[in-house]
Amino acid sequence: MTPALRTERLLLTPYVPEDEEGFVALFQDTRVSRWMGDGPASEAADRALFGRIFTKVYAQDLFDVWAVRRDGLLVGHAEIKPTDVSGGHEIIYALAPAAWGSGLGTEVAEAVIAYGFDTLGLTQVHATVAATNTASLTLLDRIGFEQVRDVTEDDGSTTRVLVRRVTTSETSPVAR
Repeated sequence: MTPALRTERLLLTPYVPEDEEGFVALFQDTRVSRWMGDGPASEAADRALFGRIFTKVYAQDLFDVWAVRRDGLLVGHAEIKPTDVSGGHEIIYALAPAAWGSGLGTEVAEAVIAYGFDTLGLTQVHATVAATNTASLTLLDRIGFEQVRDVTEDDGSTTRVLVRRVTTSETSPVAR
């Protein structure tokens, strides 16, 4: 069961059915969705994705997915899941444009990373980011991610694979 996570300004909670409209609005915003997965999808596909969070991800306890809230409003999405691309667990996060530029992305990423280290017992977490997504690359560099390799996608674009390893100062059970 995905637990709630709290940061200074955010609350990450499992989605509830009433979050569907906010989820779809976030993923339908092309400023956000251009960086997610294969890019913008249809509204129907985003609604189906939201449904699968309940019928598959939560029902089968596959991985952790959160609604990111600030002052009770849905402002983003976050997850940590095993992935073949990185060969480990990957963090994924997205914020609504109104939440950009205020440090909330760092709060989300740090909360999910800490969960991976402290609760899941991971020794490293990965992120995959489009090479042209300079905002996310800058954020991840600032919080200790290092580039591992580049992947050339079918469309010729480049995806950066990054890693952050647990340090002795972090409270992972592995590092104790």
